[in-house]
Amino acid sequence: MAFSTALLLRLICICFLLSLSSALDATVSYNFVVSYITASPLGVPQQVIAINDKFPGPTINVTTNNNVVVNVRNKLDENLLIHWSGIQQRRSSWQDGVLGTNCPIPPKWNWTYQFQVKDQIGSFFYFPSLNFQRAAGGFGGFIINNRPIIPIPFDTPHRDIVIFIGDWYTRNHPDLRKDLDAGKDLGMPNGVLINGKGPYKYNDTLVPDGIDYETIEVQPGKTYRLHVHNVGISTSLNFRIQSHNLLLVETEGSYTVQQNYTSLDIHVGQSYSFLLSTDQNASTDYYIVASARFVNESRWQRVTGVAILHYTNSKGKAAGPLPDSPDDQFDKTFSMNQARSIRWNVSASGARPNPQGSFRYGSINVTDVYLIRNKPPEKIKGKHRATLNGISYVNPSTPIRLADRYKLKGIYKLDFPTKPITGPPRTETSVINGTFRGFMEIILQNNDTKMHTYHLSGYAFFVVGMDYGEWSDNSRGTYNKWDGIARTTTQVYPGAWTAILVSLDNVGVWNLRTENLDSWYLGQETYVRVVNPEKTNKTELPVPDNALFCGTLSKLQKPQDISSAPSYMNGNSRKLFLTWLVFVSGLFFIFQ
Repeated sequence: MAFSTALLLRLICICFLLSLSSALDATVSYNFVVSYITASPLGVPQQVIAINDKFPGPTINVTTNNNVVVNVRNKLDENLLIHWSGIQQRRSSWQDGVLGTNCPIPPKWNWTYQFQVKDQIGSFFYFPSLNFQRAAGGFGGFIINNRPIIPIPFDTPHRDIVIFIGDWYTRNHPDLRKDLDAGKDLGMPNGVLINGKGPYKYNDTLVPDGIDYETIEVQPGKTYRLHVHNVGISTSLNFRIQSHNLLLVETEGSYTVQQNYTSLDIHVGQSYSFLLSTDQNASTDYYIVASARFVNESRWQRVTGVAILHYTNSKGKAAGPLPDSPDDQFDKTFSMNQARSIRWNVSASGARPNPQGSFRYGSINVTDVYLIRNKPPEKIKGKHRATLNGISYVNPSTPIRLADRYKLKGIYKLDFPTKPITGPPRTETSVINGTFRGFMEIILQNNDTKMHTYHLSGYAFFVVGMDYGEWSDNSRGTYNKWDGIARTTTQVYPGAWTAILVSLDNVGVWNLRTENLDSWYLGQETYVRVVNPEKTNKTELPVPDNALFCGTLSKLQKPQDISSAPSYMNGNSRKLFLTWLVFVSGLFFIFQ
């Protein structure tokens, strides 16, 4: 009997060790040196933010459940935070890289981000979140691949190609900030970049000499996966490739119903991936175009971004007019109908073995409703500010999550209104009080004259409806309750609304903001605070060992020791791991 007990306990120990080793998923490490370089993407020398001397920065390429370690050295002359847009850091808003959760990395300092891409797949990007820095660069791609055990819903592409599109100013980002602070509009951008480069000279009048342009080389008869990101400031762009269809397969972590598009509107902060079949005869190269939408086309023609798709057997250079953009001057619903056509592939497997469609969001009871309305910037106490529900957000000197952890009072208010306030606008640190494991409906009402996109950190939400006019209770009758796309960033058309549903199962403090940098800079954001009321730490990771302290907690900040090696597991994790090792070793010793 003793022998049987000993054998049983040995087997239990072995199983535990195997499960523990599988829980310790692979770690992928990167070193980022963030610095200024001088570049001339539009022919004018200017200050650009580079990572490892590259603009755009390197692409992070990982697999579902990998642990990601990114050591960041700040060589700028101002504070820095890197935000991982769309990466749902489960139980760890400490790593999100926005001021509501993180103290900034001071100049000349190192800081190491450590997080797990838990149960995620898809196309994302990272960028600097402070001080309008994204307008100067500092962005790069982030690809999360399926684990080998989970098939992708299409044949494996020949290669991944990352493409960044975005509007660009030749003024440096501190000057753009000064314009906004002075109440000035930024005006029309100087151009649209594709992968950090200016337009191919398709027109002698519109494009000057000496501008470097992007060339993407492909082999004939192959299929490529294009990961396309709008990393610009405030301009929606139409993306297209001459004589080629774009087969949409995924957006921001969700596989889509596969549909061909000749072009697609990609709004600020949004990411898509397409399959591109190189099935043309390569008589010439082909134009890749990113042109402004919802603007006066004749004035904006000179800012069009143009790159080249070059077949290895191409017989000549691209020539002639660019492929036409959608003509919806008299049909405002074209772009919206295109957006509505993007639906969730409920039969595809995602990051988990269970089909994505098993989460039947349409039958879940809503616990909280927020109608959030934006307005054009206005003067509040003499300063130019932008608002959501009449409140212009002010970042506190101590991040919200740290204030919670150290039980500080008066840092913020849990009083963000559920609908627009009737009184005069005000500036406050006003935060949404989210219900843990609640199901929130958010209606984004755009009362501005320009397009806006909105992003929620820490979550993918379901885009269930959009239309022109004012939202009302009756609008719920138009919601898509079956296969609305799950994503992290959605557009809201001028004079229109977009409704999203989100399951608040990720503890932390998560940023809800407009992706339009000018309005974001002027205060058009808030945070959703999600706290587990139970006294347990199982739903959120502890404060990381290398946490930075600022504001009221500045006295806790130790001088930096940049020689210390980054480690994925924090102190508590290591203690738990070692304790279990000692326990298991003791059991083996006892029953030998």
